[in-house]
Amino acid sequence: MNRVHIKTYGCQMNERDSEAVAAMLRARGYRIVASEDECDVLLLNTCSVRDAAEQKAIGKAGYALSRKKGNPDFVLGILGCMAQNRGAGLLDRLPDVDLIVGTQKFHRVPDYLDNLRAARDAGIPMGEAIVDTGAEAGSQNTIRDHMDGPDRQVCAFVSIQQGCNMDCSFCIVPTTRGDERSRPMEDIVLECEGLAARGAREITLLGQIVTSYGRRDYAHTGGISPFVQLLEKVHAIAGVERIRFTSPHPRGFRQDLADAFRRLPKLGEYVHLPVQSGSNRILRAMKRPYTRERYLEIVESLRAAQPAMAFSTDVIVGFPGETDADFEETRTLCEAVNYDMAYIFKYSVRTGTPAASMPGQVPDEVREERNRVLLDLMRAGSLRRSQALVGTVQEVLVEGPDKTGLRFTGRTRGNRVAVFDAAPRLAGSLVPVEISRASVSTLYGNLVLEDAGLQSAGAPASL
Repeated sequence: MNRVHIKTYGCQMNERDSEAVAAMLRARGYRIVASEDECDVLLLNTCSVRDAAEQKAIGKAGYALSRKKGNPDFVLGILGCMAQNRGAGLLDRLPDVDLIVGTQKFHRVPDYLDNLRAARDAGIPMGEAIVDTGAEAGSQNTIRDHMDGPDRQVCAFVSIQQGCNMDCSFCIVPTTRGDERSRPMEDIVLECEGLAARGAREITLLGQIVTSYGRRDYAHTGGISPFVQLLEKVHAIAGVERIRFTSPHPRGFRQDLADAFRRLPKLGEYVHLPVQSGSNRILRAMKRPYTRERYLEIVESLRAAQPAMAFSTDVIVGFPGETDADFEETRTLCEAVNYDMAYIFKYSVRTGTPAASMPGQVPDEVREERNRVLLDLMRAGSLRRSQALVGTVQEVLVEGPDKTGLRFTGRTRGNRVAVFDAAPRLAGSLVPVEISRASVSTLYGNLVLEDAGLQSAGAPASL
Protein backbone atom coordinates (compact mmCIF):
# COMPACT_ATOMS: atom_id res chain seq x y z
CA MET A 1 0.00 0.00 0.00
CA ASN A 2 2.75 2.44 -0.90
CA ARG A 3 1.70 3.77 -4.32
CA VAL A 4 -0.07 7.12 -3.93
CA HIS A 5 -1.79 9.33 -6.49
CA ILE A 6 -2.87 12.85 -5.50
CA LYS A 7 -5.58 14.54 -7.56
CA THR A 8 -5.89 18.27 -6.96
CA TYR A 9 -8.88 20.54 -7.49
CA GLY A 10 -8.90 24.32 -7.31
CA CYS A 11 -6.29 26.99 -6.82
CA GLN A 12 -2.50 27.22 -6.76
CA MET A 13 -2.61 27.05 -2.96
CA ASN A 14 -4.13 23.58 -3.32
CA GLU A 15 -1.47 22.64 -5.86
CA ARG A 16 1.21 23.75 -3.42
CA ASP A 17 -0.41 21.82 -0.55
CA SER A 18 -0.50 18.67 -2.71
CA GLU A 19 3.15 19.16 -3.61
CA ALA A 20 4.08 19.36 0.07
CA VAL A 21 2.04 16.26 0.95
CA ALA A 22 3.71 14.36 -1.90
CA ALA A 23 7.17 15.38 -0.68
CA MET A 24 6.37 14.30 2.89
CA LEU A 25 5.03 10.96 1.66
CA ARG A 26 8.10 10.34 -0.49
CA ALA A 27 10.30 11.01 2.52
CA ARG A 28 8.27 8.37 4.39
CA GLY A 29 8.88 5.76 1.69
CA TYR A 30 5.71 6.10 -0.38
CA ARG A 31 5.81 6.22 -4.19
CA ILE A 32 3.95 9.04 -5.93
CA VAL A 33 2.49 7.67 -9.17
CA ALA A 34 1.19 9.64 -12.12
CA SER A 35 -1.85 7.46 -12.83
CA GLU A 36 -4.69 6.87 -10.40
CA ASP A 37 -5.22 3.48 -12.05
CA GLU A 38 -1.84 2.36 -10.66
CA CYS A 39 -2.28 3.57 -7.09
CA ASP A 40 -3.06 1.84 -3.81
CA VAL A 41 -3.97 5.15 -2.19
CA LEU A 42 -5.95 7.93 -3.90
CA LEU A 43 -5.94 11.33 -2.20
CA LEU A 44 -8.35 14.00 -3.45
CA ASN A 45 -7.24 17.51 -2.45
CA THR A 46 -10.48 19.44 -2.77
CA CYS A 47 -11.89 22.93 -3.31
CA SER A 48 -14.98 24.54 -1.77
CA VAL A 49 -15.06 27.94 -3.47
CA ARG A 50 -18.10 26.87 -5.53
CA ASP A 51 -20.63 24.13 -5.02
CA ALA A 52 -19.78 22.71 -8.45
CA ALA A 53 -16.20 22.09 -7.30
CA GLU A 54 -17.42 20.12 -4.28
CA GLN A 55 -19.87 18.11 -6.35
CA LYS A 56 -17.15 17.24 -8.84
CA ALA A 57 -14.89 15.90 -6.07
CA ILE A 58 -17.77 13.99 -4.46
CA GLY A 59 -18.59 12.40 -7.82
CA LYS A 60 -14.95 11.42 -8.27
CA ALA A 61 -14.83 9.93 -4.77
CA GLY A 62 -17.99 7.90 -5.37
CA TYR A 63 -16.55 6.50 -8.59
CA ALA A 64 -13.21 5.69 -6.95
CA LEU A 65 -14.87 3.85 -4.08
CA SER A 66 -16.16 1.24 -6.52
CA ARG A 67 -12.58 -0.10 -6.52
CA LYS A 68 -13.05 -1.33 -2.96
CA LYS A 69 -15.37 -4.05 -4.19
CA GLY A 70 -12.49 -5.76 -5.94
CA ASN A 71 -9.74 -4.49 -3.64
CA PRO A 72 -10.76 -3.90 -0.01
CA ASP A 73 -7.25 -2.64 0.78
CA PHE A 74 -7.66 0.34 -1.59
CA VAL A 75 -7.53 3.60 0.41
CA LEU A 76 -9.39 6.80 -0.45
CA GLY A 77 -8.65 10.04 1.35
CA ILE A 78 -10.33 13.43 1.01
CA LEU A 79 -8.12 16.40 1.91
CA GLY A 80 -8.36 20.17 1.95
CA CYS A 81 -11.16 22.66 1.78
CA MET A 82 -14.14 20.34 1.25
CA ALA A 83 -12.86 18.08 4.01
CA GLN A 84 -12.62 21.12 6.28
CA ASN A 85 -16.04 22.43 5.24
CA ARG A 86 -17.98 19.18 5.54
CA GLY A 87 -15.90 17.11 7.92
CA ALA A 88 -17.43 13.87 9.13
CA GLY A 89 -20.62 14.85 7.31
CA LEU A 90 -18.98 13.51 4.14
CA LEU A 91 -19.40 10.00 5.53
CA ASP A 92 -23.18 10.31 5.18
CA ARG A 93 -22.70 10.35 1.42
CA LEU A 94 -19.39 8.48 1.18
CA PRO A 95 -19.40 6.01 4.09
CA ASP A 96 -16.43 4.00 2.80
CA VAL A 97 -13.94 6.89 2.72
CA ASP A 98 -10.90 6.04 4.85
CA LEU A 99 -9.41 9.45 5.56
CA ILE A 100 -10.76 13.01 5.89
CA VAL A 101 -8.09 15.63 6.60
CA GLY A 102 -8.66 19.39 6.84
CA THR A 103 -6.55 22.32 5.70
CA GLN A 104 -4.49 22.65 8.87
CA LYS A 105 -3.57 18.95 9.04
CA PHE A 106 -1.90 18.17 5.72
CA HIS A 107 1.31 17.29 7.57
CA ARG A 108 -0.53 14.52 9.44
CA VAL A 109 -1.33 12.58 6.25
CA PRO A 110 1.85 10.42 6.31
CA ASP A 111 1.15 9.37 9.91
CA TYR A 112 -2.45 8.47 9.14
CA LEU A 113 -1.48 6.44 6.07
CA ASP A 114 1.17 4.66 8.15
CA ASN A 115 -1.53 3.77 10.68
CA LEU A 116 -3.83 2.43 7.96
CA ARG A 117 -1.00 0.42 6.41
CA ALA A 118 0.03 -1.02 9.80
CA ALA A 119 -3.56 -2.10 10.49
CA ARG A 120 -3.77 -3.78 7.10
CA ASP A 121 -0.46 -5.58 7.57
CA ALA A 122 -1.63 -6.82 10.95
CA GLY A 123 -4.89 -8.08 9.47
CA ILE A 124 -6.92 -5.59 11.49
CA PRO A 125 -10.06 -4.29 9.74
CA MET A 126 -9.71 -0.60 8.90
CA GLY A 127 -12.93 0.21 10.73
CA GLU A 128 -14.12 3.80 11.04
CA ALA A 129 -12.64 6.57 8.92
CA ILE A 130 -9.93 8.82 10.32
CA VAL A 131 -11.34 12.35 10.47
CA ASP A 132 -9.11 15.29 11.47
CA THR A 133 -10.29 18.82 10.72
CA GLY A 134 -9.20 20.57 13.91
CA ALA A 135 -7.21 23.77 14.02
CA GLU A 136 -3.50 23.49 14.79
CA ALA A 137 -1.25 26.35 15.84
CA GLY A 138 1.73 26.75 13.55
CA SER A 139 0.26 24.67 10.76
CA GLN A 140 1.20 27.36 8.23
CA ASN A 141 4.85 26.46 8.84
CA THR A 142 4.45 22.83 7.77
CA ILE A 143 3.93 23.53 4.03
CA ARG A 144 7.59 23.86 3.17
CA ASP A 145 8.58 20.59 1.51
CA HIS A 146 8.88 20.32 -2.27
CA MET A 147 8.75 17.42 -4.67
CA ASP A 148 12.21 15.95 -5.17
CA GLY A 149 11.60 14.18 -8.44
CA PRO A 150 13.87 13.59 -11.43
CA ASP A 151 12.80 16.73 -13.29
CA ARG A 152 14.30 20.10 -12.59
CA GLN A 153 11.82 22.49 -10.97
CA VAL A 154 12.26 25.74 -12.89
CA CYS A 155 9.20 27.43 -11.38
CA ALA A 156 8.40 26.90 -7.70
CA PHE A 157 5.57 27.93 -5.40
CA VAL A 158 6.25 29.01 -1.83
CA SER A 159 3.46 29.32 0.70
CA ILE A 160 4.02 32.41 2.87
CA GLN A 161 0.63 32.92 4.49
CA GLN A 162 -2.55 30.98 5.10
CA GLY A 163 -6.06 31.87 6.18
CA CYS A 164 -8.09 35.02 5.71
CA ASN A 165 -9.49 37.66 8.06
CA MET A 166 -11.63 39.31 5.40
CA ASP A 167 -15.38 38.83 5.61
CA CYS A 168 -16.47 38.91 1.97
CA SER A 169 -20.13 37.97 2.03
CA PHE A 170 -19.85 35.40 -0.78
CA CYS A 171 -16.72 33.55 0.35
CA ILE A 172 -16.28 30.40 2.39
CA VAL A 173 -12.47 30.55 2.51
CA PRO A 174 -12.27 31.96 6.09
CA THR A 175 -14.25 28.88 7.17
CA THR A 176 -12.15 26.39 5.23
CA ARG A 177 -8.73 27.97 5.76
CA GLY A 178 -9.07 29.63 9.16
CA ASP A 179 -7.70 32.91 10.45
CA GLU A 180 -4.80 34.71 8.80
CA ARG A 181 -1.42 33.20 9.75
CA SER A 182 1.99 34.15 8.34
CA ARG A 183 5.22 32.17 8.25
CA PRO A 184 8.45 33.67 9.65
CA MET A 185 10.24 35.71 7.03
CA GLU A 186 13.59 34.02 7.62
CA ASP A 187 12.04 30.57 7.03
CA ILE A 188 10.57 31.72 3.72
CA VAL A 189 13.89 33.16 2.58
CA LEU A 190 15.71 29.92 3.50
CA GLU A 191 13.16 27.92 1.51
CA CYS A 192 13.62 30.18 -1.51
CA GLU A 193 17.41 29.93 -1.23
CA GLY A 194 17.14 26.14 -1.19
CA LEU A 195 14.91 26.14 -4.24
CA ALA A 196 17.28 28.44 -6.12
CA ALA A 197 20.20 26.15 -5.25
CA ARG A 198 18.23 23.24 -6.75
CA GLY A 199 17.61 25.11 -10.01
CA ALA A 200 14.40 27.08 -9.45
CA ARG A 201 14.53 30.34 -11.36
CA GLU A 202 11.03 31.67 -10.73
CA ILE A 203 9.43 31.89 -7.29
CA THR A 204 5.71 32.50 -6.83
CA LEU A 205 4.73 33.55 -3.31
CA LEU A 206 1.33 32.17 -2.30
CA GLY A 207 -1.28 33.14 0.25
CA GLN A 208 -5.03 33.51 0.65
CA ILE A 209 -4.43 37.28 0.91
CA VAL A 210 -0.75 37.33 0.07
CA THR A 211 -0.41 41.12 0.39
CA SER A 212 -1.50 40.87 4.05
CA TYR A 213 1.66 38.92 4.83
CA GLY A 214 3.15 39.68 8.25
CA ARG A 215 1.05 42.73 9.00
CA ARG A 216 0.64 41.64 12.64
CA ASP A 217 4.12 40.18 12.99
CA TYR A 218 6.47 42.75 11.47
CA ALA A 219 6.71 46.52 11.60
CA HIS A 220 6.45 48.80 8.62
CA THR A 221 9.96 50.14 8.06
CA GLY A 222 10.34 53.47 6.32
CA GLY A 223 6.83 53.12 4.90
CA ILE A 224 7.62 49.65 3.51
CA SER A 225 5.12 46.92 4.37
CA PRO A 226 6.24 43.46 5.58
CA PHE A 227 5.15 41.97 2.26
CA VAL A 228 7.35 44.34 0.27
CA GLN A 229 10.19 43.70 2.73
CA LEU A 230 9.84 40.00 1.91
CA LEU A 231 9.88 40.76 -1.82
CA GLU A 232 13.14 42.65 -1.31
CA LYS A 233 14.74 39.71 0.50
CA VAL A 234 13.68 37.17 -2.14
CA HIS A 235 14.87 39.58 -4.84
CA ALA A 236 18.36 39.50 -3.30
CA ILE A 237 18.68 35.70 -3.61
CA ALA A 238 21.25 34.62 -6.19
CA GLY A 239 19.75 32.38 -8.88
CA VAL A 240 16.20 33.69 -8.55
CA GLU A 241 15.45 35.44 -11.84
CA ARG A 242 11.72 36.17 -11.44
CA ILE A 243 9.26 36.73 -8.63
CA ARG A 244 5.47 36.57 -8.79
CA PHE A 245 2.76 36.44 -6.15
CA THR A 246 -0.87 35.43 -5.82
CA SER A 247 -3.54 35.96 -4.69
CA PRO A 248 -3.58 39.55 -3.47
CA HIS A 249 -6.38 41.89 -2.41
CA PRO A 250 -6.75 45.43 -3.74
CA ARG A 251 -6.52 46.68 -0.16
CA GLY A 252 -2.87 45.60 -0.07
CA PHE A 253 -1.75 47.74 -3.01
CA ARG A 254 -0.24 50.78 -1.35
CA GLN A 255 2.33 52.98 -3.03
CA ASP A 256 5.23 50.94 -1.64
CA LEU A 257 4.04 47.89 -3.58
CA ALA A 258 3.53 49.88 -6.78
CA ASP A 259 7.03 51.32 -6.37
CA ALA A 260 8.42 47.79 -5.91
CA PHE A 261 7.51 47.00 -9.51
CA ARG A 262 9.63 49.95 -10.59
CA ARG A 263 12.71 49.24 -8.46
CA LEU A 264 12.82 45.42 -8.26
CA PRO A 265 13.61 44.18 -11.78
CA LYS A 266 13.00 40.51 -10.88
CA LEU A 267 9.36 41.28 -10.10
CA GLY A 268 7.50 40.35 -13.28
CA GLU A 269 5.17 42.89 -14.89
CA TYR A 270 2.06 40.91 -14.05
CA VAL A 271 -0.57 41.35 -11.34
CA HIS A 272 -3.63 39.28 -10.53
CA LEU A 273 -5.96 41.93 -9.11
CA PRO A 274 -9.40 40.56 -8.19
CA VAL A 275 -12.18 43.11 -8.71
CA GLN A 276 -15.32 40.92 -8.33
CA SER A 277 -17.63 43.77 -9.43
CA GLY A 278 -17.41 47.22 -11.00
CA SER A 279 -20.45 48.49 -9.09
CA ASN A 280 -19.88 50.29 -5.79
CA ARG A 281 -23.29 49.17 -4.57
CA ILE A 282 -22.48 45.51 -5.21
CA LEU A 283 -18.97 45.89 -3.77
CA ARG A 284 -20.55 47.12 -0.53
CA ALA A 285 -22.94 44.15 -0.52
CA MET A 286 -19.97 41.87 -1.09
CA LYS A 287 -18.13 43.58 1.81
CA ARG A 288 -15.21 44.42 -0.44
CA PRO A 289 -13.45 47.40 1.22
CA TYR A 290 -12.69 49.47 -1.89
CA THR A 291 -14.59 51.35 -4.54
CA ARG A 292 -14.56 51.23 -8.32
CA GLU A 293 -12.65 54.52 -8.28
CA ARG A 294 -10.01 53.24 -5.85
CA TYR A 295 -9.54 50.08 -7.92
CA LEU A 296 -8.90 52.12 -11.06
CA GLU A 297 -6.42 54.27 -9.13
CA ILE A 298 -4.48 51.11 -8.22
CA VAL A 299 -4.40 50.03 -11.86
CA GLU A 300 -3.16 53.48 -12.86
CA SER A 301 -0.42 53.47 -10.19
CA LEU A 302 0.82 50.05 -11.32
CA ARG A 303 0.87 51.05 -14.99
CA ALA A 304 2.70 54.23 -14.03
CA ALA A 305 5.36 52.06 -12.38
CA GLN A 306 5.45 49.59 -15.29
CA PRO A 307 3.71 50.68 -18.53
CA ALA A 308 3.82 47.09 -19.82
CA MET A 309 1.97 45.76 -16.76
CA ALA A 310 -0.34 42.83 -17.51
CA PHE A 311 -3.47 42.29 -15.43
CA SER A 312 -5.73 39.38 -14.69
CA THR A 313 -8.75 39.44 -12.41
CA ASP A 314 -11.67 37.60 -10.82
CA VAL A 315 -15.24 38.69 -11.54
CA ILE A 316 -18.51 37.39 -10.10
CA VAL A 317 -21.63 37.93 -12.20
CA GLY A 318 -25.15 37.55 -10.87
CA PHE A 319 -24.39 38.38 -7.25
CA PRO A 320 -27.64 38.77 -5.25
CA GLY A 321 -29.27 42.09 -6.08
CA GLU A 322 -27.12 42.77 -9.16
CA THR A 323 -29.17 44.81 -11.63
CA ASP A 324 -28.57 45.44 -15.30
CA ALA A 325 -27.07 48.80 -14.32
CA ASP A 326 -24.70 47.16 -11.84
CA PHE A 327 -23.58 44.66 -14.45
CA GLU A 328 -23.02 47.45 -16.96
CA GLU A 329 -20.65 49.10 -14.48
CA THR A 330 -18.71 45.85 -14.29
CA ARG A 331 -18.62 45.57 -18.06
CA THR A 332 -17.33 49.12 -18.54
CA LEU A 333 -14.69 48.68 -15.83
CA CYS A 334 -13.43 45.56 -17.62
CA GLU A 335 -13.22 47.55 -20.85
CA ALA A 336 -11.36 50.36 -19.11
CA VAL A 337 -8.74 48.11 -17.48
CA ASN A 338 -8.27 46.04 -20.65
CA TYR A 339 -7.33 42.83 -18.83
CA ASP A 340 -4.99 40.27 -20.29
CA MET A 341 -6.99 37.47 -18.71
CA ALA A 342 -9.92 36.98 -16.35
CA TYR A 343 -11.60 34.28 -14.31
CA ILE A 344 -15.34 34.89 -14.57
CA PHE A 345 -17.66 33.10 -12.20
CA LYS A 346 -21.42 32.86 -12.09
CA TYR A 347 -22.41 33.51 -8.49
CA SER A 348 -22.70 30.22 -6.62
CA VAL A 349 -24.58 29.94 -3.32
CA ARG A 350 -22.27 28.75 -0.54
CA THR A 351 -24.19 27.62 2.51
CA GLY A 352 -23.00 29.42 5.61
CA THR A 353 -22.07 32.68 3.88
CA PRO A 354 -24.13 35.88 4.30
CA ALA A 355 -24.80 36.11 0.56
CA ALA A 356 -26.60 32.77 0.58
CA SER A 357 -29.62 34.32 2.33
CA MET A 358 -29.57 37.73 0.66
CA PRO A 359 -32.70 38.83 -1.19
CA GLY A 360 -32.65 39.37 -4.94
CA GLN A 361 -31.06 36.09 -6.00
CA VAL A 362 -30.44 36.47 -9.74
CA PRO A 363 -32.12 33.91 -12.05
CA ASP A 364 -29.87 31.30 -13.65
CA GLU A 365 -30.60 32.48 -17.19
CA VAL A 366 -29.58 36.06 -16.32
CA ARG A 367 -26.35 34.90 -14.71
CA GLU A 368 -25.64 32.77 -17.76
CA GLU A 369 -26.15 35.67 -20.18
CA ARG A 370 -24.00 38.06 -18.14
CA ASN A 371 -21.31 35.41 -17.95
CA ARG A 372 -21.41 35.03 -21.74
CA VAL A 373 -21.17 38.78 -22.32
CA LEU A 374 -18.11 39.13 -20.11
CA LEU A 375 -16.44 36.03 -21.53
CA ASP A 376 -16.80 37.42 -25.05
CA LEU A 377 -15.47 40.79 -23.92
CA MET A 378 -12.50 39.29 -22.10
CA ARG A 379 -11.67 36.88 -24.93
CA ALA A 380 -11.60 39.73 -27.43
CA GLY A 381 -9.45 41.85 -25.12
CA SER A 382 -7.03 39.04 -24.43
CA LEU A 383 -6.64 38.33 -28.14
CA ARG A 384 -6.10 42.01 -28.84
CA ARG A 385 -3.37 42.27 -26.19
CA SER A 386 -1.71 39.06 -27.41
CA GLN A 387 -1.69 40.21 -31.02
CA ALA A 388 -0.14 43.53 -29.98
CA LEU A 389 2.97 41.53 -29.04
CA VAL A 390 3.43 40.07 -32.55
CA GLY A 391 6.69 41.37 -33.95
CA THR A 392 8.15 42.18 -30.53
CA VAL A 393 10.93 40.33 -28.73
CA GLN A 394 9.89 39.01 -25.32
CA GLU A 395 12.08 37.70 -22.52
CA VAL A 396 10.91 34.13 -21.83
CA LEU A 397 11.88 31.79 -19.02
CA VAL A 398 12.22 28.34 -20.61
CA GLU A 399 10.28 25.83 -18.49
CA GLY A 400 10.51 22.70 -20.62
CA PRO A 401 8.76 20.78 -23.40
CA ASP A 402 5.21 21.77 -24.28
CA LYS A 403 2.30 19.32 -24.13
CA THR A 404 3.12 17.90 -27.56
CA GLY A 405 6.73 17.24 -26.61
CA LEU A 406 7.79 18.69 -29.95
CA ARG A 407 8.49 22.27 -28.93
CA PHE A 408 9.33 24.13 -25.75
CA THR A 409 7.30 26.46 -23.59
CA GLY A 410 7.82 29.22 -21.08
CA ARG A 411 6.30 32.48 -19.93
CA THR A 412 7.00 36.10 -20.65
CA ARG A 413 7.54 38.66 -17.92
CA GLY A 414 3.86 39.52 -18.38
CA ASN A 415 2.94 35.86 -17.69
CA ARG A 416 1.95 35.00 -21.26
CA VAL A 417 2.60 31.41 -22.36
CA ALA A 418 5.03 31.24 -25.27
CA VAL A 419 5.76 28.22 -27.50
CA PHE A 420 8.97 27.98 -29.56
CA ASP A 421 11.78 25.69 -30.68
CA ALA A 422 14.65 25.33 -28.22
CA ALA A 423 17.23 22.90 -26.88
CA PRO A 424 16.67 20.95 -23.63
CA ARG A 425 19.81 22.53 -22.18
CA LEU A 426 18.05 25.92 -22.21
CA ALA A 427 15.52 24.88 -19.55
CA GLY A 428 15.77 27.40 -16.74
CA SER A 429 17.32 30.05 -18.99
CA LEU A 430 15.97 33.47 -19.86
CA VAL A 431 15.90 33.71 -23.65
CA PRO A 432 14.67 36.32 -26.16
CA VAL A 433 11.80 35.10 -28.33
CA GLU A 434 10.49 37.04 -31.32
CA ILE A 435 6.71 36.63 -31.44
CA SER A 436 5.43 35.64 -34.89
CA ARG A 437 1.76 34.91 -34.12
CA ALA A 438 -0.65 34.86 -31.20
CA SER A 439 -3.87 33.25 -30.02
CA VAL A 440 -6.10 34.32 -27.13
CA SER A 441 -3.83 32.77 -24.52
CA THR A 442 -0.62 31.71 -26.26
CA LEU A 443 2.25 33.37 -28.11
CA TYR A 444 4.25 31.55 -30.79
CA GLY A 445 7.71 32.57 -31.90
CA ASN A 446 11.35 31.86 -32.51
CA LEU A 447 14.50 32.30 -30.48
CA VAL A 448 16.57 35.34 -31.35
CA LEU A 449 19.66 33.19 -31.73
CA GLU A 450 22.42 35.77 -31.49
CA ASP A 451 21.00 37.21 -28.29
CA ALA A 452 20.40 33.71 -26.92
CA GLY A 453 24.13 32.99 -27.16
CA LEU A 454 23.61 30.47 -29.97
CA GLN A 455 25.41 30.50 -33.29
CA SER A 456 23.19 31.08 -36.31
CA ALA A 457 25.12 28.69 -38.55
CA GLY A 458 23.69 25.22 -38.15
CA ALA A 459 21.37 26.41 -35.42
CA PRO A 460 18.32 24.39 -36.54
CA ALA A 461 20.23 21.14 -36.10
CA SER A 462 21.26 22.06 -32.57
CA LEU A 463 17.73 23.01 -31.65
